[in-house]
Amino acid sequence: MSQDLFASPPLTRSLARGNTDVPLIEQPIGAYFDTIVARHPDREALVSVHQRRRYSYRQLQREANRLASALLGLGLMPGDRVGIWSHNNAEWVLVQLATAKVGLLLVNINPAYRTAEVEYALNKVNCKALVTMARFKTSDYLGMLRELAPEWSHAKPGELASIVLPHLKTVIWIDEPGQGVEQPGLLRFSDLLKRGDPDDARLTDIAYQLKASDPINIQFTSGTTGFPKGATLTHRNILNNGFFIGEAMKLTPADRLCIPVPLYHCFGMVLGNLACFTHGATIVYPNDGFDPLTVLQTVQDEQCTGLHGVPTMFIAELDHPRFKEFNLSTLRTGIMAGSPCPIEVMERVMTDMHLRQITIAYGMTEISPVSCQSSIDTPLDKRVSTVGLVQPHLEVKIRNPESGEIVLPGVSGELCTRGYSVMHGYWDDPARTQEAIDTEGWMHTGDLATMDAEGYVNIVGRIKDMVIRGGENIYPREIEEFLYRHPKVQDVQVVGLPDKRFGEELCAWVVTRPGETLTEDEIRAFCKGQIAHYKIPRYIRFVSGFPMTVTGKIQKFKIRDEMKNQLGLEEDKTA
Repeated sequence: MSQDLFASPPLTRSLARGNTDVPLIEQPIGAYFDTIVARHPDREALVSVHQRRRYSYRQLQREANRLASALLGLGLMPGDRVGIWSHNNAEWVLVQLATAKVGLLLVNINPAYRTAEVEYALNKVNCKALVTMARFKTSDYLGMLRELAPEWSHAKPGELASIVLPHLKTVIWIDEPGQGVEQPGLLRFSDLLKRGDPDDARLTDIAYQLKASDPINIQFTSGTTGFPKGATLTHRNILNNGFFIGEAMKLTPADRLCIPVPLYHCFGMVLGNLACFTHGATIVYPNDGFDPLTVLQTVQDEQCTGLHGVPTMFIAELDHPRFKEFNLSTLRTGIMAGSPCPIEVMERVMTDMHLRQITIAYGMTEISPVSCQSSIDTPLDKRVSTVGLVQPHLEVKIRNPESGEIVLPGVSGELCTRGYSVMHGYWDDPARTQEAIDTEGWMHTGDLATMDAEGYVNIVGRIKDMVIRGGENIYPREIEEFLYRHPKVQDVQVVGLPDKRFGEELCAWVVTRPGETLTEDEIRAFCKGQIAHYKIPRYIRFVSGFPMTVTGKIQKFKIRDEMKNQLGLEEDKTA
């Protein structure tokens, strides 16, 4: 039955509740995965195209159990944190399953992070082990780690000690078996796997102790007050969200979902991996990083029925010069999310790519992440103009940001979500958790939205000044605080400007210290290698001051408007 049938009678205020016909899953991820394996042991679970690897559900289960055993062999205990710093590959999903099976908290680290950011992330949650790529394109992950901890060159694997990274004892680098030079102090992933026993009795013992309400995943989300916060999610949070996302797409074991979106985001890990695993469907990774040509080739070769992406990915695929060479007729569904999609792009995706049952999803990391989603049955006009209806077992409301009162249908206000998907909290940060989740359990998103009388939600803006660049959430305050460290910078303000390719781009207005001179190149050189590439402002202007109110509050909208006029930029009116 379509979720869209549950929005009647017409709403008299902007409060909607999802249906509860299908009960929540009350098992940990590992136990539920094992029930799916028992139903579909020989069905293909994972295809990693760029690695030329294929796993049936039974094979994936066995390798995940082997890795879980090996992780326990390192001395890790349930509740310990294990980081993963990597693009998409089979090792990533093995680590996801293995950590869940033995109660280790998987810490997702963005592969775009540089030294200052990875140091902060690892130390914030006291990671004891880290699984990392050796390198990717121009990113030398092992080089960055050795820059932070040169002492490791003389350490034994599993016995690392460092002043800068005091908690990290083991680093495992993802290798192709038999390839790559040895790394003093570090473990090869292939060698670690050999240490494990897939029939290790400890796995069963630990499984009995795990609860669905246990925290199992930490994802860093940028904060308006500076450094990223560790949104801590439970088995119950992400397993159920993945299940109901798959239900909205009507996934079955016959589906093959192409996942070019990154696994370090909820988009890949939950909307991709867990949506498939909860339905016995097949995961297909076209490449480690996004490349439109390999996506098109993979959809054709693997006969994929589903495809995920942010709007910029779909645009890159549609506009690829070889697009018409590929047979995409097997496609039917998928998810577009991350930022608003122009209506004409959505229509091209549905016709030219055959994704007539594509869905739109809205959410945030702190709600595991989806709270609203269209379904394959959602009327076309609603599918291209809204983010759908509230998900099952959740509530959403639109409130007046000042009074807190629930607004009438069609009136904009702050979107809030309540239910099973609301995060456990921010890691080791009760004050920020209390700011985000009120005493009645509502997660305050900071997003401005409207809800119509049928319950369809439309995102119209943001209370917070968050910038969304190509699906990446960026909070200007974090960039400002980093740029403040430059010895020649007296003050800085960062805003988002409209951009046809990425949705938004960053712009920094910089006030230099008296008597100092500074160039755009110096600012960019200061950022390079320290913060992720997508956080480096595209536009940099040197100014004497900022527009302010009479009370001294900086008016960022005036900075934005002035830059739009200077650069001749226009907002996208179609989204």
